Amino acid sequence: MAKPTLYGADYSVYVRIARMTLEEKGVGYELVPLDIFAAEGIPAWYLDHHPFSRIPAFEHAGFRLFETGAIARYVDEAFDGPALQPADARGRARMSQITGMLDAYGYRAMVWDVAVERLEKAAPDEALIASGLRQAETVLKVLTSLKARGTWLLGEQLTLADLHAGPIIAYFLKVAEGRDLLARFADMRDWYARIAGRPSFARTEKVA
Repeated sequence: MAKPTLYGADYSVYVRIARMTLEEKGVGYELVPLDIFAAEGIPAWYLDHHPFSRIPAFEHAGFRLFETGAIARYVDEAFDGPALQPADARGRARMSQITGMLDAYGYRAMVWDVAVERLEKAAPDEALIASGLRQAETVLKVLTSLKARGTWLLGEQLTLADLHAGPIIAYFLKVAEGRDLLARFADMRDWYARIAGRPSFARTEKVA
């Protein structure tokens, strides 16, 4: 089977989600570096892959996709390897609920409002960070309430929900406020230690 191509940057949370999915499935792939924040801007050819100039984009044997959730589901279903989606309707619905919740309420607060604001700004907006931390606390409370008993978010099966949450929370933990907040949620702290211990996590970690 043809090797898929993933377009994006190693600093991107969503590129990492897609890469972890490929790694967990044991799929060889080519990562084509593409920096959406480059001074020269997005190359014109990339608009054929992603009309909204975001990352990642994906191509496999002439089939193109953008949107990380769609890429991850395609990789799980198109390639051999361990299933990363529950077999039952309720499990799949819960998985979609968790990934959707993280996209809608977790990513912006944890990554941009807290971590990027603290790390990248010479004069961080402390009110924005405080607001982001309040939202992040709610996200961690909800994840704790939704987590099934067992090793992973949905029980004993590693799923796309875990692979979605791991990179978002990893970026949040780049700052002390994120680490301090996660420490208050024992179930999520222990879950994060397990996902951070996966080979797929180590192989997709950005090297400074």
